[in-house]
Amino acid sequence: QVQVVESGGGLVQAGSSLRLSCAASERTFSSLYMGWFRQAPGKEREFVAAISRSGVMTYYTDSVKGRFTISRDNAKNTVYLQMSSLKLEDSAVYYCAADLSRFATGEWQGNYWGQGTQVTVSS
Repeated sequence: QVQVVESGGGLVQAGSSLRLSCAASERTFSSLYMGWFRQAPGKEREFVAAISRSGVMTYYTDSVKGRFTISRDNAKNTVYLQMSSLKLEDSAVYYCAADLSRFATGEWQGNYWGQGTQVTVSS
């Protein structure tokens, strides 16, 4: 069982930056793909970003490309999501997911989830 805990959410103004962190309990953290998803009110949860075991490969949904950066520190069992140029539509609960898989359809799915951290972007 992998436990993940997100932190770093908050209320920020449009155009600003915020960094989310996700700490995982798994000792084999470096063997897991990690990622971030988000869910806005009234919407389904959507994929945001994923990162390979070594951190060499990263994947993003189109709406955050060029603005968000996912990274990881395997020595600290932590994955980060650096968010820049935040927009109102980025407001959501952000979830960290561990042990991601990608289906043939291109959809990402995680096996272990955190409780989420709220990000609110104001005008």
